[in-house]
Amino acid sequence: MDTLTLTLILHLTVTSAMCGIIWFVQVVHYPLFRRVGEPGFTNYQTAHERRTSFVVIPLMVVEVITAVSLVVWMPAQPLVWLGLGMLVLIWISTFCLQVPQHRQLESGFDVRTHRRLVHTNWLRTILWSARVVLAAVLSSNAA
Repeated sequence: MDTLTLTLILHLTVTSAMCGIIWFVQVVHYPLFRRVGEPGFTNYQTAHERRTSFVVIPLMVVEVITAVSLVVWMPAQPLVWLGLGMLVLIWISTFCLQVPQHRQLESGFDVRTHRRLVHTNWLRTILWSARVVLAAVLSSNAA
């Protein structure tokens, strides 16, 4: 198996993992924040950030590395550029929308901040879902 094929498989794998994680976060995890309760929410939020980062940061880094590699190895393929653009939007959303809202929640639960977190996270959920489709198409075309 050549390097490009391995990269396509790894890219599909990490993108699929992130898609599964983001759907779980969107549908289950984030909505349950409001049920934690005031007394323990600050500690919960801090632990949530630390533990979630431990899981998602390595996957997100590998996803970026493989996405950029695909652009380098397949520069004429529009789908790799589209996928990279979507990934850039995911990272912008993460660091400009979700991370600041998590930081605000570190000082205690706030209904408006929580609502913004859940609503803005739909952008990442939709983009990662679309990225899985693109990664699957790219992988199947290379097979």
